[in-house]
Amino acid sequence: MTKFRPCIDLHQGKVKQIVGGSLRDAGPGPTENFVSEHPAAWFAQRFHQDGLSGGHVIKLGPGNDEAARLALAAWPGGLQIGGGISLENASEWLDAGASHVIVTSVLFDAEGKFLEPVLQRLVKKIGRQRLVIDLSCRATASGWTVAMNRWQTLTELDLTTAVMDRLAPFCAEFLIHAADVEGLCGGIDAALVAYLGAWGKIPITYAGGAATMADLLLIEQAGSGKIDVTVGSALDLFGGSGLKYEDLVRWNQRPAEFQIL
Repeated sequence: MTKFRPCIDLHQGKVKQIVGGSLRDAGPGPTENFVSEHPAAWFAQRFHQDGLSGGHVIKLGPGNDEAARLALAAWPGGLQIGGGISLENASEWLDAGASHVIVTSVLFDAEGKFLEPVLQRLVKKIGRQRLVIDLSCRATASGWTVAMNRWQTLTELDLTTAVMDRLAPFCAEFLIHAADVEGLCGGIDAALVAYLGAWGKIPITYAGGAATMADLLLIEQAGSGKIDVTVGSALDLFGGSGLKYEDLVRWNQRPAEFQIL
């Protein structure tokens, strides 16, 4: 059964919702859909109170460590952490209260070549059950290609069943943003969700484009109930109008009388 997993995206120390494809190292700043007046810890406390586990905090660039630590302290063991995670600091973030660390860029060199020895060392240090591999991707001629460095750089790995089979023994879960539709509230990449659901050998959380309750139902159907979902810009908690946070809490509880709105 598809579950809603909450997220806290941090940029320059603030909780924001950003159009995924607009993150760049140079040039104008990213396109911001929402900047919260509440700190990250406020959202973590809310998720804790509502029993929403398995969500994640993502640090988008520098200046987010303090906010991330306060969020983890507010929901110890209830949130994963990603963004700048490395062999050197992974244990530190787990000690700070993260249930898992999420990694992408550390697994590749600057040109996007996969570094399996780094992954092996990371697993040896913290164990596969505390590790989530982020396989966020962009649509390419070969289907979907894993992107790193805040989705700016395409790697050598295409998102295929062979790649997922290769990486699954090293982690507890995959996190996969469809970067081309992330933050646009224009609908999900249903083909990607179906592809992931057909594989479905370990837990996967999908992000990107969910804007209505009908999108959640489509994820559950296309993904054969094996794919969880996180929602950002469309959520009223983050200034959106398409999805109500209280409805997603109810979605997870799934009482028999629940109706798609």
